Amino acid sequence: MAEDSAAPPEPRIVNVAEPWERAYWARRFMVPVEKVQAAVEAVGDDPARVAAHLGRDWPGHEPIV
Repeated sequence: MAEDSAAPPEPRIVNVAEPWERAYWARRFMVPVEKVQAAVEAVGDDPARVAAHLGRDWPGHEPIV
C-alpha cells in the first residue's frame, strides 16, 4: 500500500481557548504565546490575518517542529 505523504491541512481558525492550542500557534508562528493571544484579540481568528499581524507568512514555508 502506498504511503500518503500529503501534509495535514492547515487549521481554519486560530483557536486560543486552550493552553495546548495557544502553544501550537505560538510554535506555528514562532512567537510567544502572548503575541498570538494579542493578535487574535486585535484582528480575529483568521490564520492569514493573524500571520500578517505578526509579520509571518501564511501558510508559511517553515516546518512545524
